[in-house]
Amino acid sequence: MKREVVVDANRQHWFTVEAASRPGVDHDDVWTNYTSMGGTCGDVEVAAYLNGLLLLDRMQRDLIAHAVNELLDDIASSDCRAHYSSEAVALASGYAADSFGDDACPDLASVRSAPEEAETRRLDSLRKTGLLHTPAEERFDRITRRARDHFGVSSASIALIGEEDQFIKSVSGPIGQNVPREISFCNETIRFARTMIVDDALLDQRFTANPLVTEAPHIRFYAGHPLTGPGGWRIGTLCVIDDKPREFSREDEEELRSLAGLVQVELSS
Repeated sequence: MKREVVVDANRQHWFTVEAASRPGVDHDDVWTNYTSMGGTCGDVEVAAYLNGLLLLDRMQRDLIAHAVNELLDDIASSDCRAHYSSEAVALASGYAADSFGDDACPDLASVRSAPEEAETRRLDSLRKTGLLHTPAEERFDRITRRARDHFGVSSASIALIGEEDQFIKSVSGPIGQNVPREISFCNETIRFARTMIVDDALLDQRFTANPLVTEAPHIRFYAGHPLTGPGGWRIGTLCVIDDKPREFSREDEEELRSLAGLVQVELSS
């Protein structure tokens, strides 16, 4: 029997966010089209998904992708379509040529701000984990130690993004602290549906003036993968950090995602 070929959920999400950011695609129209197909999520959840803040289950992701693609057809857009979760779904949709595959992910120039209600629900998801402002736990610490050792960086941590602050649930190494959310690298990571990599923070306009870069601990390298709480809301990250710039390969990225998956299992237990 031929094995079904599937797309990673975060990769599918990323392509859908990118496709939905095209001119002429209105998020309210996406939701209307999606519900007409039998989608069961509310408008807030769909808007949060299209803003890169919420990960939905496979069926809902495919319905939203199809809703976006139909709108792109309506405006005769030549842009790439949103991706589906598997080759079989893509073929059935009629958009198989550019809605499935392992292409390099496009760069999202920007992600719209989260609606106030979406942020409220994200914080509620974080609270439901019961982990905010709790002591360190070995089940998380062994993963950050493994990440630090595997990548040979100075530090690895699990960060949770609260309303105003970043809370470090686990850290291995000297770099990792509770800081205001507005200067946290991890706060930027949860805005995207994929691993965020900063090879050299001094060369990245988002972080060149960040006090975590210009002052102690002098972060130069960062790679973080988002973690989700109940309902799929992005609540934090697993990240690796160094005080020296470095490259991060595709294989490195896959390993970080795998380790983040271990954290995700603990978050769900």
